[in-house]
Amino acid sequence: MAHPSIHVGILRNVPLFAVLDDAQLHALSAVMARKSAPKNRTIIKAGDPTDSLYIVIAGRIKVQMSDDEGKEVILAVLGPGDFVGELGLLDGAPRAASVVTTEQSEFVVLSKEDFNALLKNNFELAMVIIRSLVKRLREADRKIESLALLDVYGRVARVLLEFSEEVGGRKVVRRKLPRQDIAKMIGASREMVSRVMKGLEVEGYIEVMPDGAIALRERLASTL
Repeated sequence: MAHPSIHVGILRNVPLFAVLDDAQLHALSAVMARKSAPKNRTIIKAGDPTDSLYIVIAGRIKVQMSDDEGKEVILAVLGPGDFVGELGLLDGAPRAASVVTTEQSEFVVLSKEDFNALLKNNFELAMVIIRSLVKRLREADRKIESLALLDVYGRVARVLLEFSEEVGGRKVVRRKLPRQDIAKMIGASREMVSRVMKGLEVEGYIEVMPDGAIALRERLASTL
């Protein structure tokens, strides 16, 4: 019998499970759990044993690492359809990074044993996981390139472009993107990011809308 808190329709809308048929989805719903967490809640802590895969079905989370002095670096910001925890499930290593909610969020959670059984019996799903890992590796390469080759203006511009979406023929960053989070993504101070953002606005590269959204001018890409 399916888990009472998970409807098969929820799993059907998760891109990771798009390759599964109805029978597989029903079987999966019987072994998965559903969890929710408020804003700023740590749901995965670096160094903990890896025992499950978290899939975001609502809300937004950030994947981050910190040093002994408490300095944080944001590795990724993820939303509905994204998942975390697959690396440790594949190699058995502890959690490499912490995961914190940036808003009220909901997840479906798959245990290590059920994850491994699912991969073993479904080649297509294994390929989806592999493609996701390749995508994240390429994103990591781009971030390393940004830190090595771009100045702070270029790094901020790249973050804005990565978080933008097409709205009425324009690229717009609609979700709130705190200056502090940008700073943690690009290895700069919050004050520096604020100065860069103001400079980009004054010079006509971006336009801050009344609702807080940020519209990007086409010429912003020229800063990269």
